[in-house]
Amino acid sequence: MEAVFVELVRRHQEQGLSFACVQAYLLDEYLDLDHDDRSAYCNVVHRLLAGRVDMGPGAIHGPNPQALDVTAECARYERQVREASIGLQLLGIGANGHIAFNEPGSPLDSATRVVELSEQTRVDNARFFPGRSVPSRAITQGISTIGAAARLVLVACGEHKARAVARALEGPVTAEIPASALQRHPKVTVVLDRWASSGLAHSSP
Repeated sequence: MEAVFVELVRRHQEQGLSFACVQAYLLDEYLDLDHDDRSAYCNVVHRLLAGRVDMGPGAIHGPNPQALDVTAECARYERQVREASIGLQLLGIGANGHIAFNEPGSPLDSATRVVELSEQTRVDNARFFPGRSVPSRAITQGISTIGAAARLVLVACGEHKARAVARALEGPVTAEIPASALQRHPKVTVVLDRWASSGLAHSSP
């Protein structure tokens, strides 16, 4: 979402786009990181977006990865997200078809929970952890949780995402490609560059 955040900050600074009434809910958060770790998603979102626009204090919500009882924390965050009635959910897609940290094989009716990250996901995210290992666990919103949002926007760039995009949008709905669950949502917008769209059978030039 870095390019999306850059554009939102630009519109705030140059066009007066306000985020004063926005409440944001993180899709996921790594476990086993310190609260002030630069790579924790809560800190990434604050650094790239919330701290550069007029979002109020406490506008970024996420699961607490330091909770003593992470199972109870997952249940708490699931309730919070559901009660928030998310209006717009921004999504990326992993090269293996994951959304949030719902790896292949995740139940399509899954809720917020602790997950083990696949080796591919950890390799793909290694650039965010220079000189150290990527955490192996995370808390993630479930596929069902994500699908409860009123509108979904999926953004994908690069040829390395093309196969996952094609399988998610044109293949069968299956737990092996978690992003394929988007086919069941009534309001989905997909934003692709030409490389990410190159595997689609029915794409326009």
